[in-house]
Amino acid sequence: MNLPSPFATDDGESFDRYDEFVPDNVPEVGPFLAGHDVLDGRAHAAFHRLTHERFEDRGVYDMTFGYNLARLNLDPRHPGAGFRYARQNDDPTVLRAEFTPTTEFCPQSDTLCLGAFRAWNGAPESHEYDLVRVRVAPMHHQAVAINGKLTQLEEEFRESGDLAATEEAGGPAATESSATGAPF
Repeated sequence: MNLPSPFATDDGESFDRYDEFVPDNVPEVGPFLAGHDVLDGRAHAAFHRLTHERFEDRGVYDMTFGYNLARLNLDPRHPGAGFRYARQNDDPTVLRAEFTPTTEFCPQSDTLCLGAFRAWNGAPESHEYDLVRVRVAPMHHQAVAINGKLTQLEEEFRESGDLAATEEAGGPAATESSATGAPF
């Protein structure tokens, strides 16, 4: 999927590769991941390659930059933005993912986090986790509200085991994506 953006550039800017972990170009570990088994090095790169595939399949794109949201981690113009991951200490079948947007006022953060949650949890056969929990970094001005929606969606998903059931129940996924016709 290639969605053009009026803000995107194609000036030969080099990006990190999906098979490498560049600590200076990923966000700092935030409070949602602190105290858990944070993925770095090869483990981070492996899950991030899978993330790219899942986001490509589900159309999770950053419309400002005109690319698959997973590419944000690889964009040297935004070294503190993107996803970090950690295995939950008390349950290694749960992965935590924290999204740090490029700015505290990123208007897409809600939609991108909901799309990420649905992309990862909509195809559990594609990874080793029973659940991928998603939160936006607290630096975002609407982090409390966004994370509240994600918590609600997560609880509905845990109860039903089915993303479609969370939409039918009128959860955040239904109000955000179904109402707008978004692909995720």
